[in-house]
Amino acid sequence: MLAGKAVGLFVLGSMLLVLVLRWVPLPGSSYMLQTAISAWWSGQGATLRYEWTPYARIAPAAALAVIAGEDQRFPEHHGFDFVEIQDALEDQDEGKPLRGASTLSQQVAKNLFLWPGRSLLRKALEAWFTVLLELFWSKQRILEVYLNIAEFGERTFGVGAASLRFFAKPAARLSNEEAARLAAVLPSPLRYRVEQPSAYVRARQRWIEQQMRQLGGTTYLDSL
Repeated sequence: MLAGKAVGLFVLGSMLLVLVLRWVPLPGSSYMLQTAISAWWSGQGATLRYEWTPYARIAPAAALAVIAGEDQRFPEHHGFDFVEIQDALEDQDEGKPLRGASTLSQQVAKNLFLWPGRSLLRKALEAWFTVLLELFWSKQRILEVYLNIAEFGERTFGVGAASLRFFAKPAARLSNEEAARLAAVLPSPLRYRVEQPSAYVRARQRWIEQQMRQLGGTTYLDSL
């Protein structure tokens, strides 16, 4: 009985939380809080670079670049890209390293509400919050939040803060090349550097720029 009530309260509470966050600017995310605590605990200070930037003040190139680099079926799926999941499983069967197949929606669910890890509980919660995001938020809102809470460098979160730090300009003025370079480090922003791009980052940047053109440019965003 008690367990049932707890589950019911969690379901209702999480639904209400996601619904409220559909409209308000976010002060941060769960992952950002964990990063700040970890930095403070290690004596580095808890200051993060973060600036909430509304979708209308972000260059369309930045939105297109993260879709091109991270989730090209974003406008079409409902939170889970089963084509990409199947491809990843087939690659694993062929002996290739297991690669991630998380959508932008899943990444928002994980970084906004949860913690890093691969436990079954964490994955189940990620799936639950992904369903809620797709149910209560528009695709544009999911993309807006992703662009604001993604990590682009050490303790640098969101395209607004990243644009100021790495290019000394607001996110609204990012060029296609700059947007693609930011998107190029997203697989591992603590390993790859926007300000000192490796050969891998440069190659990935060029690939993302090519994908942006093949998607049809920023008019692709009209489908959101």
